[in-house]
Amino acid sequence: MAHLATRSGYARLVDRLNRFPQGAPPGKTLNKILCLLFSEREAELVADLPIKPFRASDAARVWKQPEHEARATLDRLAGRGILLDIDDNGQSAYVLPPPMAGFFEFSMMRVRKDVDQKVLAELFHQYLTVEEDFIKSLFTRGETQLGRVFVHEPAIPSELAVEVLDYERASEVIRTAIDRAVSLCYCRHKMTHLGRACAAPLDICMTFNNTAASLIRHGIARSVDAREGLDMLQAAGDQNLVQFGENARSRVNFICNCCGCCCEAMLAARRFGFLNPVHTTNFLPKLDTRNCNGCGKCVDACPVEALSLVSANDPARRRQKTARLDERVCLGCGICVKTCDKQSIRLTTRPQRVITPLDSSHRTIVMAIERGTLHHLIFDNQALWSHRAMAAILGVVLRLPPLQRALASRQMKSRYLEHLVERWQGTRV
Repeated sequence: MAHLATRSGYARLVDRLNRFPQGAPPGKTLNKILCLLFSEREAELVADLPIKPFRASDAARVWKQPEHEARATLDRLAGRGILLDIDDNGQSAYVLPPPMAGFFEFSMMRVRKDVDQKVLAELFHQYLTVEEDFIKSLFTRGETQLGRVFVHEPAIPSELAVEVLDYERASEVIRTAIDRAVSLCYCRHKMTHLGRACAAPLDICMTFNNTAASLIRHGIARSVDAREGLDMLQAAGDQNLVQFGENARSRVNFICNCCGCCCEAMLAARRFGFLNPVHTTNFLPKLDTRNCNGCGKCVDACPVEALSLVSANDPARRRQKTARLDERVCLGCGICVKTCDKQSIRLTTRPQRVITPLDSSHRTIVMAIERGTLHHLIFDNQALWSHRAMAAILGVVLRLPPLQRALASRQMKSRYLEHLVERWQGTRV
């Protein structure tokens, strides 16, 4: 019976994780990961938590226990990076982040002794790299993805500088964040346990705002000021690391400094490049093949293998090579620009601008629409939402482009939502 109860608790937790647009396909490896991170009782409790931020009093009602007991449990989970405790209009609230970007990473963003991190690293590698279900689900479902690439700012030519918006600059995210934190890079820490880590810095994973505040509070990350954050950004550029961050224009919660050999986002971009697993920048490198000497430095630096060396087709120099760009998989990061000694690579704007969601809530709703999980956000019975929260979500839905509004309406099969969409269409100018 105990075995059945354990399986039921973890199965319910998997169901809860998959109510969010960024889910976790079930399987034996996922079960092993969850058994390391959660006790049986914790899995049962977390399975009942709402999707949106909630207070301790909400959890107490769902769990049918005194509020002080619920708060103690929530604080223990936040202390391990399972939950985030955040400020919600001056009051403490909690939220269960998705596995990624979320509690998978948080479990490896510091050295800890309460869990076997080597075993955990091996399980993460199996689940995220050897098996494909999770990584394909995370990076290739729908058009709107979790993360986007930031352009390497020193590579921006002066004539394009005015076209780079503030939210496209990692430096601006660092300067304007309310809280900033740095911790171990989950990807390279994981690879260290596997004996495969590269020489890139470990202590360079950046989080911001509410996420940073929670991780700092529980010793998972350390607080840094804007100057130290900018110094780290420069150090990452010196190492040819790519900035991959949250796909949002405001209140960005994370920026990873990614290498092509360890980091999950770059590995996914190489494996599934033609499916657009991450959002690119609004720029593309333009190669001057006449001036290219075929040294291959740009090819070596590209984290997603968008550059290659091909024959220069020069009859006078039959062995001469030149760089070639595959625009279909290029991230537009600009790292290749700085590696070219001949200054034969310059950034230029993409023909069509990449659209970035306003904030994480906007992105989550669009992802839910594309992935068919919008009803989980609106009708989350365990959340005990007020009408105000439901109205807020519907308000965002009604401000989506017409095609996405129609898709949301069809998914919900709700006359109420259809009526609101119709009224919105009839009243907008």
